[in-house]
Amino acid sequence: MEAIIELWQLWITEFPLLETFVYASGLLVFALIVNQVIKKILLRGFYRFLKHLTQGHSDDFGVVKRLTNIAPALVISSGLHLVPHLPAALVSVILNVISGFIILTIALAISAALDVVNHLYNRRADAHRKPIKGYLQVVKIVIYALSTLLIIATLIDRSPLILFSGLGAMAAVLMLIFQDTLLSLVASVQISSGDMIRVGDWVEIPALGVDGDVIDIALHTVKIRNFDKTTTTVPIKRFISDAVKNWRGMQESGGRRIKRSLLIDQQSIGFLDTERMQYLKGFRLMYGYFDSKIDELNQWNQRYIHAKAGEAADTRRLTNIGTFRVYIERYLRNHPGVNQNMLQIVRQLQPTPEGLPLEIYCFTNTTAWVSYESIQSDIFDHLLAIAPEFGLRVYQAPSGGDFSAFAGLRLQS
Repeated sequence: MEAIIELWQLWITEFPLLETFVYASGLLVFALIVNQVIKKILLRGFYRFLKHLTQGHSDDFGVVKRLTNIAPALVISSGLHLVPHLPAALVSVILNVISGFIILTIALAISAALDVVNHLYNRRADAHRKPIKGYLQVVKIVIYALSTLLIIATLIDRSPLILFSGLGAMAAVLMLIFQDTLLSLVASVQISSGDMIRVGDWVEIPALGVDGDVIDIALHTVKIRNFDKTTTTVPIKRFISDAVKNWRGMQESGGRRIKRSLLIDQQSIGFLDTERMQYLKGFRLMYGYFDSKIDELNQWNQRYIHAKAGEAADTRRLTNIGTFRVYIERYLRNHPGVNQNMLQIVRQLQPTPEGLPLEIYCFTNTTAWVSYESIQSDIFDHLLAIAPEFGLRVYQAPSGGDFSAFAGLRLQS
């Protein structure tokens, strides 16, 4: 056995390149073995312990796995001096490359750790109010910038202070390169401090055609899922420069506004006659209205009007449009889908060529879109159907059928 070893040493010393190759290969194999041992045995055991400790929830995100890549690099850098016949310059280059690799690995591990921090923060109930993703991205940029300088300084075998001293002269260039990042950072701070948007908010940006829910807030962009299921990515600085409507206040208030008008044909507006008044008295919502209102009008007419008997031009009388407005007010106060703690108004707007707008302004007792539309439709279904009972007609522009019917009447006459 000793003879074989002596023969091997004699043969290796006669071929120095082969000796270098053998020792270098052995070092690489040993580094790979160390890498596999750590990842297959130690790392698996660590993960099992971590899952047991966190009851099946592991938030490592590859931080430890990235750090284990440092082990083979340390093995190579520590054992490189054992490889014979290596030029000093080559050893220096290899050590510099290994140092740069270690710096890069640590930077990636820190970046993964920041992702873990963001993930853990998002588990909080109030995380959507103050998202930190944008700030963590700024920290990542700083880490990557510093690691890049350190790697360059390591590869060229110079002190990193030399590179840092040149940053002052490069400040203008860096500001030009990172101007979007700086603007986005300022916008992100303003949005966060002012609580302008949160993840889950319904926002609308008319200038960009955006209408949907915020699903992600990053350093540079805000991702919005529109109601047509498309996704729009908006630069975060546009939330400072453009007009943005945030529907969060409506959702938190518990009521959503209804603001729509019925266009009443003005030719159908008039005073109520006795027959129709008696008919409307039978409506449940109108109980007590006519008796009190007629007494009020009679007292006013007796006090201020001195007209002759039978002259009603100056007297106050009930109108069908006014009575219909009272009916709508009472109908809204008795509707189960209308929020009774919020403002309710039924008013006339400026007359238009299409008729007299009778606006209904109220709030539903829900903010859910489908329920809101159902309540709104239910209200206007009823009002459109009952308006003729008051002698009123809802305006509608003449259609082709109307002109055909008119032409038929002309032909018959």
